Parts: sequence; C-alpha cells; structure tokens
Amino acid sequence: MMSEADRLTIFDTTLRDGEQSPGASMTREEKVRIARALQRLRVDVIEAGFPAASQGDFESVQAVAETITDARVCGLARANEQDIDRAGAAIAPAPAGRIHTFIATSPVHMEKKLQLRPEEVIERAVAAVGRARHLCDDIEFSPEDAGRSDPDFLCRIIESAIDAGATTINIPDTVGYNLPAQFAGLIRSLRERIPNADRAVWSVHCHNDLGLAVANSLAAVREGARQIECTINGLGERAGNAALEEIVMAVRTRQDDLPCDTRIETREIVPTSKLVANITGFQVQPNKAIVGINAFAHESGIHQDGVLKHRETYEIMRAEDVGWGTNRMVLGKHSGRNAFRSRCDELGIRFETAAQLNEAFQRFKELADKKHEIFDEDLQAVATEAVAAMEEDQSVTLVAFRCCSETGETPVAELTLQIDGEERHNSAAGDGPVDAAFKAIDGLLNVQAELLLYSVNNITTGTDAQGEVTVRLERGGRVVNGQGSDTDIVIASANAYLNALNRLRTTGGRTHPQTDGV
Repeated sequence: MMSEADRLTIFDTTLRDGEQSPGASMTREEKVRIARALQRLRVDVIEAGFPAASQGDFESVQAVAETITDARVCGLARANEQDIDRAGAAIAPAPAGRIHTFIATSPVHMEKKLQLRPEEVIERAVAAVGRARHLCDDIEFSPEDAGRSDPDFLCRIIESAIDAGATTINIPDTVGYNLPAQFAGLIRSLRERIPNADRAVWSVHCHNDLGLAVANSLAAVREGARQIECTINGLGERAGNAALEEIVMAVRTRQDDLPCDTRIETREIVPTSKLVANITGFQVQPNKAIVGINAFAHESGIHQDGVLKHRETYEIMRAEDVGWGTNRMVLGKHSGRNAFRSRCDELGIRFETAAQLNEAFQRFKELADKKHEIFDEDLQAVATEAVAAMEEDQSVTLVAFRCCSETGETPVAELTLQIDGEERHNSAAGDGPVDAAFKAIDGLLNVQAELLLYSVNNITTGTDAQGEVTVRLERGGRVVNGQGSDTDIVIASANAYLNALNRLRTTGGRTHPQTDGV
C-alpha cells in the first residue's frame, strides 16, 4: 500500500491541452470515450476541457463529469469570475471535481499579454482561487510560464494562492524552455522558501519544445513534486506535453531512483494510446517509447540472440505489461460473436451498448470476407469506426464507388452517396483516384472546405492490409478530422473524407481549440 508521500498523482490533460494540437479537436462523444479509457487506465485526475471556451466545450466537460466515477474531473479556468463559475457548473455532476485556475506570471506575459502590474496579477489570482473555493473544495493554481518567471514573484503569488485556498500548486514550463537541473532547482527553491508550501501538493506541467518534458517532470519528482500533468502519446500544442506512458513506465521501472509510484493499470496503456491516435488522427511514430510499434522490436542479430537467451539483456520492461499482445493474429471469417467480443475485451476495447457491439461485429465480418487474417490492430480500427458511426451524425454515406487508373489516362471516379436518405450519383476526373473521388463528392455536397491534411497508414503488414486514412478539413475557422479504413485505400479515403464532412455538417461546438492555457 502506497503512503501519500510515495503516491505520484497522474493528471491527464489529453482532453484539454492535448486538444490544443492543431486539428485535434474532439467531439463530445469522443471525449467521453477517451475519458472512459482514462478511467480504465486509472488516472487520478482527468482535465476534461476549458468550459468557458465555448458551449460545446462546456457540454463536453459536463458529459465527462456525468460519466466518470473513479477519477477526479477537472475544468480549466482563467483567473476571472466568468471562467470560474463556468468551470464550477461544468464539473458539478462529478462525484469528485476540481477547478484549475491560472494566470500568467512571467514579465513578458504580464506586460505584453495581460497588461497588468505584478500586484494586480496577485490580486486576480487570490480572487480567482477564493471564488473557486466557494464552488469546489479541490482547487489547483498555476502561474503560467513559471519557467520564465521571477522566483521572488513566484514565491509571493504562490504563498498568496495557498492562503486563499489552493490545494495543488502546479508549476508549468509553458514554453518548454527549462533544462532538467534548472527546473529541479526551481521546484526545490520554491518548496524551501514558501512558508506554507507544505499545505499544497506540488505539481508540474512541462512542454516538449526542447524534447525535455519527461526529463524535466522526473527531475521535479526528485525534488518533491507529487503530481505530473501529462497526455497520452505526448499529445499537445507545438511539440506536445510530457507523455503519460513514458512518465508512468519510468517511475515503475526505476523504483531504485524515483521514490514514488502511481496507481496506473499499465496494461491499458497501449489500448488507450491506440484509441487516442484513432480519434485525433495523430498517429504514433514507430520508434515512440512504450507505445511505438517498434518499441519492443529487435532486428539486430546480437539483440535477437540476447533476448531469446534472456529477455532482460535488451528489454527493461515486458511488452505485455503495457498492453502489447503476444497473440497478434486472432480471428477470421468463421469466428463468432463471442470470440469477437472476448478478444475485444482482452484488447481493452469496450462497447457501451449492444448496438455498438452489433455494428462492430458486422463490420468485422465484412472485413473478414476481404482479409484472410484479422489482426488486433484491425479490431481496434473496426471498433473505433463502429462506435463513431453509432454516436455521430451519418447523414452522408458511401453507397457505391467505382474508379479506374490507367497509365496515360486521367482517372475518373463514379460514386453514389446517400444524402439525408436520398441516393445521388456523380462522377469526376482528377489527378489520381483519390483526387477524383474527392472531387466527385465535392460536386454533390458543395463542400467549400480546405483540405489541411491527407495521411495514409497501414494498419497491419501484408498486401491485404487495411489502409487507415486521416483527412483534416477547415471551414469558417472550424477544423475537423475524419477517419476511414479499408483494404482498398481509395475507398478508405472516400470514407475518411465523408466522415469529416459529416462533422462539418453538424452545428454547434466551438470553432477552434482554446489558445490560452498552461
């Protein structure tokens, strides 16, 4: 049993800071699905969003608060009354809630962005914490850009925030500027100099602009920080945040040097990573630590020989412990519903309703008719698309598609779409089959959206592998992602494009992720 001194709180901000990655906006339903996965992962705090950013974000945070029972649900708020009240209302349904308020403290931010004097910044911070305390008993305060703030001023504002009722003090390296020794020294100095430092949990939130987010976070843990703010796959604006999976496994693997541990269920790491990648369209690089496809692969003959003789020669943790399956080829066209559901359970894939299971099983059977062997990665893609199809508006669907490519000839795509229950046909020529398909769709829907990203990844190996396509569209300041997968990459592309267009056709939601935050 861990003592409180040995317990490292994992504060996941994938749904808030992770969503600040350009193009990573998530629907309310997607946020809830990720929140459920984070609960299975056993994170301590889920920062569900920035309720004051828009009505859509408020409703998303509220939906997470209504769903989650085994983690604290947090809402972010700037240091003003409107933001605080909005956050308090959004997290109210949660069994355990937190309001996280922040204000910038570095000279450049106070002068150029806030245009406030230091004393005014302290007054606003104290007022915000005090107002939040009337709405919630768990209050986190962050001095934004603390890594470039004057240490003396930090001591003053943090002491005042704790006196006002802050229970967690979070020190953000907002622009990823610090080096590990420097950041550790800052944490040590603040905890030694601030008289009431022992009345709050100390936290850090590090960005990865210099590739040091995890290193800085762990350096702070050595100096007494007992909460780390992080994201799945290191998702986040610019170069991202500290990666949850790297933090957790570093702490778990190096117990000899890091005097704490987490309550994370590590076998849920890979399933959660895949879910976030599928929903956001931000695929994990192959050599990414812990969750990259090559993280436990060995090609060198010397390495292979060593691992075969004794795993610990070249592996410091077991692939199974973070959720990689040893049985990768699992199902085929003759597999039944029970086998399908059982394997999905083993992979951490959950269906909230019987309708979702039925939809996923039907898609699995259709895929099994095209592929002889179904891999775990195929099941992840099938499940993600099935759940999304049940939860999202699917007013436009692909009914039929035909396209021919021939050397020296311009490809022409012919397709039939069902649009609000009515079948419509069109054809168009393009530079390639995908371009022709998109133009044929545009001709029926009058899209008027800019294509920001077109990305193709193979889900598994082999010539019959499914291709997974992500498209990112922007219209009127609103950015959406669409995903599609199929053994035919052109059909996968058309489905991904339609998935994004269906999202653009829905009303409501915010026009872009929040740009203000720690």
